[in-house]
Amino acid sequence: MILVVGATGYLGTDICLRLRDKGLPVRGLVRKTSDPMKKDHLRNLGVELVEGNLKDRPSLEAACKGVEKVITTATITLSRQPDDTIQNVDQAGQINLVDAARAAGVRHFVYTSYSKNLDTDSPLTTAKRAVELHLMRSGMSYTILRPACFMEVWLSPAVGFDFPHAKAVVYGAGEAKLSWISRGDVAAFAIAALEHPAARNAMLELGGPEALSPLQVVDIFEKATHRTFEVQLVPVEALRAQKAAATDSVQQSFAGLMLDYAKGDVIDMSVTLRTFPLKLTSVAEYAHHVLIGA
Repeated sequence: MILVVGATGYLGTDICLRLRDKGLPVRGLVRKTSDPMKKDHLRNLGVELVEGNLKDRPSLEAACKGVEKVITTATITLSRQPDDTIQNVDQAGQINLVDAARAAGVRHFVYTSYSKNLDTDSPLTTAKRAVELHLMRSGMSYTILRPACFMEVWLSPAVGFDFPHAKAVVYGAGEAKLSWISRGDVAAFAIAALEHPAARNAMLELGGPEALSPLQVVDIFEKATHRTFEVQLVPVEALRAQKAAATDSVQQSFAGLMLDYAKGDVIDMSVTLRTFPLKLTSVAEYAHHVLIGA
């Protein structure tokens, strides 16, 4: 049995789908407050659902019973309840899960962190690195995935990349390159990590097939849409002021991630792809996909 924590999230659902396509038994940890339609979708895929919460250690112990492998993608950055914080979910909650998995005899644990280059001081960076260290010291076999910026998040209207209206908010000068990665490719690496011997006790830095600056990305979308984008550059000084003025852990963390975006995040995938020969999604392919439905 494979337990997926964060099963109703945009990455967790993709992982569940791919595991079920392989005919593998999957258990999904969901909250009582999770979207009923998303839970029904998982049930229709054949996922066994269990209710639990990273802040509730007994529920994690119950979810881990009979489980051989765990993949966790859970975070409150895109979905949270009123009493959720980075500290009590992304940090303490994930540590609870590691401990519950170890106590249950889980054989392999896959944790979704983020790139080593995303290192601006913030509650989320502190949480990610603390969980990484705790997992490495747990005695379980582990894989830590460290993806770069997700295309589906950072190249979407949710954070200002409003391609349906030919507008783009760009953080910093827009010239530093990033190795944008697709959600689907991270899901593929998570599944490969369950069996591949090279993933055992490994930390995998993950990026897309090429590093592109935000302005180069805008150019790709302009050519695909035959429209000139209105680009708004947000200076680094403004991002620093936003981080200093942030009133909660999520706001602080997103401001930190924007500062990391501004300085760039290049990941060379050549060695990793020789070991894990997966086809990576390009920004141009992502643009084609989203523009069909835009």
